[in-house]
Amino acid sequence: MPAPDLRTFLARPGEALSRGPVALIFAEDETEIGSTLRHHLDIGFESVLALMPDSFALDPDVAGAVHRIRHDLTGGDSLTGTVNAVIAAAPGLWMYYCYNAEYLFFPFCETRSVGEMLAFHTEERREAMLTYVIDLYAGDLERFPDAVSLEEAHLDKSGYYALARPDPAGDNHPMERQLDFFGGLRWRYEEHVPASKRRIDRIALFRARPGLMLREDHTFSDPEYNTYACPWHHNLTSAIASFRTAKALKRNPGSTFDIHSFKWHNSVPFEWHSRQLLDLGLMEPGQWF
Repeated sequence: MPAPDLRTFLARPGEALSRGPVALIFAEDETEIGSTLRHHLDIGFESVLALMPDSFALDPDVAGAVHRIRHDLTGGDSLTGTVNAVIAAAPGLWMYYCYNAEYLFFPFCETRSVGEMLAFHTEERREAMLTYVIDLYAGDLERFPDAVSLEEAHLDKSGYYALARPDPAGDNHPMERQLDFFGGLRWRYEEHVPASKRRIDRIALFRARPGLMLREDHTFSDPEYNTYACPWHHNLTSAIASFRTAKALKRNPGSTFDIHSFKWHNSVPFEWHSRQLLDLGLMEPGQWF
């Protein structure tokens, strides 16, 4: 049976949008689609929507566990438009979105589910969660020319920073509890990355409600959704370990020949464990222990 397009799926979602949290996984290419879907199934998403062209292969072991939707980012289908359509169709549900070869981590995710984490976050009267996109890259680009290797993934252990986010509607004064975050490959190779694409913060986990809109810069129409914490204490944050930037830099003819290795003195092997990200300060447990 062919996969439905988004409009057909949303007209009859069945059980897919009956309970949250729901993950929307957008496949830009065929790199690590299976591992991306398995990871998000394993950490406890109630439904995983796999948005990809018909031509992309989907491993049999995950095909029956996800809801495949016909979608082509390279053919003009919109990520923000799709997320906003799902928001409108399922108000009240917690949602998450990412691309293929991206993997969500949150504090203690090895022993606790994403649903448990979001239940606690909801109790703290939060309806969105700041997520840092942490670049992964293969250590040896001769062996892995597309820069992707799960077994030999590396990340930067330092080089991350934040700047005040100016309010465009308020004489560029800093916005309350909002920051622009930078680092990783987008910082080290900024000459190859447009200025509008250099931030590594993404509000990837959020609670849908009527009228809420995701914007092209990965922020939301409600300013409170874009804050890193509530006014009275620190909140949970999460991280997305992502090969996406490394893939792009190696596939782009304007940058690939300038990059012979992504490794530098601050590179360390990625341990695929939340403890490493917590120790490096790349996510925050808040009051959750």
